[in-house]
Amino acid sequence: MKFMDEFKEFISKGNVMDMAVGVVVGGAFKAIVDSLVADIIMPAVSLITGKVNIAELAVTIPNPMDPDTALISLNYGNFLQQIVNFLIIAFTIFCVVKGMNTLRAKFEKKKEEEAEAAGPTTEELLTEIRDLLSKEDK
Repeated sequence: MKFMDEFKEFISKGNVMDMAVGVVVGGAFKAIVDSLVADIIMPAVSLITGKVNIAELAVTIPNPMDPDTALISLNYGNFLQQIVNFLIIAFTIFCVVKGMNTLRAKFEKKKEEEAEAAGPTTEELLTEIRDLLSKEDK
């Protein structure tokens, strides 16, 4: 029953909800990136390269089993488009993680500065008192 208890704890902590939100937002973001690449970036690249549609680039080779009828098409243009999608998504995730790390570092630095500005800790005060008392005893 320990496994089920751990599962209930996992669900109750909110990790599942955070993960679900991330999946939904990620799916929506992927759709936006797909549209950006297919509808804006690739047509611009097609204009620059002189190709009609980069996504339709393919190499056609005859089928070795039946050379008279069937052709095999290797669609590398679509693969290139998916690489562009991946690079945009990876760069965006990198920027988000970098931003979060920067904010976390600023927050921790501010916390440390506030702790330093608060004055000496109890341990430091007790150490000073001990040192003063030991000097008086001599």
